[in-house]
Amino acid sequence: MENEKLDPRLRLMQQAPMDGKVVLLRVDHNVVKKGVMKDPFRIDATFGTLYNIASRGGKPVVLSHIGRPKDKKTGNITCREGESVEPIVQYLRQKLSIDIHVPQFFQDPEKGILHLDASIQPAIKDLKAGKIGMIYLPNSRWFLGEESKGIERKAFAQELAFLADLYVNDAFGSWQAHVSTYDVARLLPAYAGRLLQREIVNLEKVLNPIRPFVGVVAGAKYDTKIGPLKALYEKVDHLILGGLMYNTFISAKYGASIRGVSEEDRALAMELVEIDRKQKKIVEMNFLVESETTEKKAEGQFRTISLDALKNGKAAGYLLDVDPKSYRDEKVSGVIASAGTFFVNAVMGMMPSFWEGSEALYRMIAANRSARKLFAGGDTVQELRNLCPGIYMSGLDDPNTYYFTGGGAVLSAIEQGTPYDMKPIQALFQEI
Repeated sequence: MENEKLDPRLRLMQQAPMDGKVVLLRVDHNVVKKGVMKDPFRIDATFGTLYNIASRGGKPVVLSHIGRPKDKKTGNITCREGESVEPIVQYLRQKLSIDIHVPQFFQDPEKGILHLDASIQPAIKDLKAGKIGMIYLPNSRWFLGEESKGIERKAFAQELAFLADLYVNDAFGSWQAHVSTYDVARLLPAYAGRLLQREIVNLEKVLNPIRPFVGVVAGAKYDTKIGPLKALYEKVDHLILGGLMYNTFISAKYGASIRGVSEEDRALAMELVEIDRKQKKIVEMNFLVESETTEKKAEGQFRTISLDALKNGKAAGYLLDVDPKSYRDEKVSGVIASAGTFFVNAVMGMMPSFWEGSEALYRMIAANRSARKLFAGGDTVQELRNLCPGIYMSGLDDPNTYYFTGGGAVLSAIEQGTPYDMKPIQALFQEI
């Protein structure tokens, strides 16, 4: 039983009285960019929880964040149409064939939605009466209180709690302690959803891997992933880096000037360089795709260069992909072929133009049929699905393969050594 692998302090939705109860369900349906839903994977992953609530007589009020509506510098919140829940709701209507109500609230042009006010109450009555099947609230980050401190935060938590009889968190990817993931869970009987439970169980395969353990991490930023990257480095037997993270590492190691790599990030990467001089866990990719522009793959403006060409402080343009022939190196292919566990949070090239390195990597990992394969992050899973649809589909039924819905959440759990120290999960231990 999967439940036996969970911390006994965690309150599970299977234990919750549902019949006739309004259930505030926090999900991570953050799959919309500029008004378009790219990949429904994170939505589909929550269907088990939605079906469980419905089959037991629960009345769901669903809440998710989308994008980053809050300006970090000014603090202003802009309720942009491109970050609306409407594409998600349209998808759910088609899939579930139920009436879903999206309430409307006053939107301040600088502060977002000030309050979840009493105008929602008629819809709550209709939900209880079975006249509608679900309420889907607006983007949680449109609400002033969601990421605020002080009185606005407390007010929003109370307004959410007033809607429902109990709270279920199924948003593994939303690991930060905001009102809808943490504060409201301390005001209502709070439980872990089925997806959240499944993610925690599969995290054990990352935290206690079958060795050799190979980590594959890429990203567009270096400074935000230093802590998790160092923690992962200590856990793995081998580490493959991609994207700007790899560019930053080789820039620091070889003194190369690479476009897009800041001096600040290069200085930060020196610590990892010095650690790796002793432990030698990082597997270097010897052939990289250099481009004069990041806009597109323009004829005559990109080429493959060798790592040797970057040594001794030489300069390079933008490095936007790993050339697939890098994986034919005996050391690289040997590491991939002998792995017992893969943790993959990586798109190796700048999509959509530079994709060959990612596809080649995913296919090589798939060729190791005996290893556990744990993929994390919306972009990673989406590109695996786009580039290698057959491999992606076979992984859905493979007990040795798992697709996490949140890459940042997995990295945070790796950094902390456990998922149970994350505040949103700790809130589900709360006794009401």
